[in-house]
Amino acid sequence: MNTSNLTFLPDRTSKPRLNGIAMVMDKGLSVREAEDFVESAGHLADFVKLGFGTSVVGNKVKEKVKVYQKANIKVYAGGTLFEAFVIRDLYPEYLKYIDQLGLDTVEVSDGSMLMEHDVKCEYIHQLAKNYTVLSEVGSKESGIMISPGRWIDMIQKELQAGSFKVIGEARESGNVGIYRATGKAHVALINKILAKVQADKLLWEAPLKPQQVWFIKNFGANVNLGNIAPHELIPLETLRLGLRGDTFFSFLPAKYKKYLPK
Repeated sequence: MNTSNLTFLPDRTSKPRLNGIAMVMDKGLSVREAEDFVESAGHLADFVKLGFGTSVVGNKVKEKVKVYQKANIKVYAGGTLFEAFVIRDLYPEYLKYIDQLGLDTVEVSDGSMLMEHDVKCEYIHQLAKNYTVLSEVGSKESGIMISPGRWIDMIQKELQAGSFKVIGEARESGNVGIYRATGKAHVALINKILAKVQADKLLWEAPLKPQQVWFIKNFGANVNLGNIAPHELIPLETLRLGLRGDTFFSFLPAKYKKYLPK
């Protein structure tokens, strides 16, 4: 990455990353669009999620997966698709499906259906033997409230079961789970989670710029963020580096604060 010899940029991790991860949401890009994305921003992407059930509907998905993987990006089908197979008692067919696509990463979630947490953890445990597992905590329904203690308990158990990272649910709309209905961060919940769980074990869905800004300002350039639109990945990186107005002063030494607009 060319930083033009600028000073006072925060240190950014490089792939393969354990933190500073970016998960991009692909909601149906074509192979050509995926190639263009990889050319411009592939070095910044760690995971691409084929959102919800889009991989079932789109054309040339297997070819697109190969484009991402060639760029050292892990690809997985969204957790909603996992749930769609499970609720129909088609889990063996789910395994065949992801293998046919050539995926080495999976998402285990229960945001759209009721699932006993022990059952969810058993899926994670079994899948972690052969795949990189991302699991997700939080409901997709705005009316369902989960106590901070329950969030923490589920996250810890899913990590113990074998999750590489646990995702904090927000949907692509960014107004459920770890966010209020207004889209603002549920600060008390997030802080309580981070008091008990290592930050690098968590991946926060942050589809909206104000959410990305909030996480970067509060937890630094190398916070793990997900559900990023492909065309927003480079803008996100500028936020991480303090090269955009919203985080311009975040990484500059104190002596530069005198230049803060009043």
